[in-house]
Amino acid sequence: MNDPDIAARAWRNLHILLHERGDKRREVTEALGMSFFRTKALRRLSARPMTLRELADTLLTDRPYTTLVVDDLVERGLVERAPNPADRRSKIVSVTAAGRAAAAEADRILGTPPAVLRELPPEDLAALDRIAARLVEDS
Repeated sequence: MNDPDIAARAWRNLHILLHERGDKRREVTEALGMSFFRTKALRRLSARPMTLRELADTLLTDRPYTTLVVDDLVERGLVERAPNPADRRSKIVSVTAAGRAAAAEADRILGTPPAVLRELPPEDLAALDRIAARLVEDS
């Protein structure tokens, strides 16, 4: 049986690594000059165009706030609205070329491991990779 204190400590250490020491959110926010939530919306839209309702559901937020976020992204030239051919009452939101580039930059930043991870000995890194893959597979 696993010791729950060890699991709690491991979880806390991962949290510190991801959200305090390797805070990629702050780096993305500074690089793109917008909130991380707006970046998250942009990244979702770069995967595929969506209606505001779909985007709100994906982001787990309400539609009025999603509308404000999309309005800001439109003003920045990162997304655009177009009529929804399936439903005249809604619009489809899709990324522009500038939005695709900004989303790619966010993906690059978020996908770059923190230096402390790269500095691990190869055998520790291999063990961490194996464990992380197993945890992701099990969830």
